[in-house]
Amino acid sequence: MRMVDIIEKKRDNHALSKEEIEFFVEGYVKGEIPDYQASSLMMAVYFNSMDDDEATHLTEAVLNSGDIIDLSAIQGIKVDKHSTGGVGDKTTLVLGPLVAAAGAKVAKLSGRGLGHTGGTLDKLESIPGLSVSLSNEQFIEQVNDINISIAGQTASLAPADKKLYALRDVTGTVPSIPLIAASIMSKKLASGSDAIVLDVKIGEGAFMKTLDDARELSRIMVKIGRNFGKRVTAFITDMSQPLGYAVGNRLEVIEAVQTLQGNGPADLERLCTEIGSYLVRDAELADSSDAARELLKEKVSNLEASDRFKQLIKAQGGELPDLNDFVDVKGIVSVKSESEGYVKRLDALSIGLSAMRLGAGRSTKDDDIDPNVGIVLNKKVGDKVAKGEELAYVYTNKEGIDDELKTILDAFEITGEHVEKPPLILEIVE
Repeated sequence: MRMVDIIEKKRDNHALSKEEIEFFVEGYVKGEIPDYQASSLMMAVYFNSMDDDEATHLTEAVLNSGDIIDLSAIQGIKVDKHSTGGVGDKTTLVLGPLVAAAGAKVAKLSGRGLGHTGGTLDKLESIPGLSVSLSNEQFIEQVNDINISIAGQTASLAPADKKLYALRDVTGTVPSIPLIAASIMSKKLASGSDAIVLDVKIGEGAFMKTLDDARELSRIMVKIGRNFGKRVTAFITDMSQPLGYAVGNRLEVIEAVQTLQGNGPADLERLCTEIGSYLVRDAELADSSDAARELLKEKVSNLEASDRFKQLIKAQGGELPDLNDFVDVKGIVSVKSESEGYVKRLDALSIGLSAMRLGAGRSTKDDDIDPNVGIVLNKKVGDKVAKGEELAYVYTNKEGIDDELKTILDAFEITGEHVEKPPLILEIVE
């Protein structure tokens, strides 16, 4: 088998066999296939796509390039959730303890933030003392003990994905739906869970920009998961504006705690309850998603969900200070509306990038993060605004942030006409 023949076959829009895909992935990971040939194949896939069988075979080859976590020592059905990334997306901090309080086994491997999207690990590590570096034994023991553990992915998990993604990133082939699907699902399947809910976000602050693309990505990922015998559901959700009000690590932790206590933003609370209801249902802890939804609401009202988050923090060596003293910045600057009306548009990407430049995120993987800084929105799409009223508050440790203040102001589009609040959950793909 020759790599050039595989490239030409995909160039001419023919489906690759399982053996050909395995040959490519194995050879590339071993260094036997050079970057220029791998780049050529990725570009051929970008233009000609892959059918469902090819995407499944690619997922399996990437999955088998490294370790697959064995969670059989965890009693019960293991559940997991993956988000394609967004601004203010602190869903895992709420959803994990919430479904764990309902009895589900949450064995969660998460990532770090890059660019305008925040990372769950960065948010957790903003809590003093908390460690996301757990051995397999610690990880499993903690899930058996308190139903939840959140840790970082190891380098041995789907190493082919890391190498292929780095190549796609510099060759303009990242926005290929089958390649995205294989990348996500190889890591989710390697993580060992039985039931997975995918949160596929669309809008300015998300990777997917159109509903059609989000539908196709969701469909392929659900199909791949089912081909591997997993229970998979995909939610397509809006990311045209940030989720919740807080953007920034400690600010988002505070908002997550408030949500677990029943005092959080309506959109964040609803998303976590809806996704959680499917996880609890698939964990066979409720007969239906409706029954699961009621169970989750009970866990919030009786504070069991909030208590479970505290147990998670303690189990991983952290200690959450008084929330009033948690964020320490040199200044809090308000951004005020220059007109009266209704918020018609709130650009999530602009807000996310501004928060990153303030220090809440990374422009490169080696950048340091300031856990204290960020943006707290005061208005969102559909809200009425008076002239001079605060649109947002900027938590900063930097001087001379006039450009950022203008960027944040420009992210809000105000109109004189009444604006309806946009739907949060657009579709559910099963």
